Amino acid sequence: MRPIRLARIAAEAEGVRWRGMMSRIVTRAILAVIALLFVLGAVAFAHVAAWYEVRIGLGQSYLASAGILGGTDLLLAVVLGLLASRSSPSRVEVEALAVRRKALEGIVGALSLTQLVIPILRIVARARRRRRD
Repeated sequence: MRPIRLARIAAEAEGVRWRGMMSRIVTRAILAVIALLFVLGAVAFAHVAAWYEVRIGLGQSYLASAGILGGTDLLLAVVLGLLASRSSPSRVEVEALAVRRKALEGIVGALSLTQLVIPILRIVARARRRRRD
């Protein structure tokens, strides 16, 4: 009965951990959205400044300035997209998954052993009672 109780306690603790983690993730996501708005504003002002420099500083036309900035943005987006697509699980993620699998195998093994031992103990207890009688 002890492994079952421990498994239930572990499941309840995991639920508490998940609720806390979700609360933290929601808070972080809200703050990230606010930060993203400020970053977008900064990028917009940087583009205006860059366009002005290309237009006035290099003496380009309106169309050429827009084309240069658009091409630079497109190149940057392609490079970042390629980097994002090549992302794979880190060593820490792989090791954590292996630890979780081993722990679950241990619980299953403990429960299986317990489930086998309990009927054997009942049989032995009945046999001892019969001998006493």
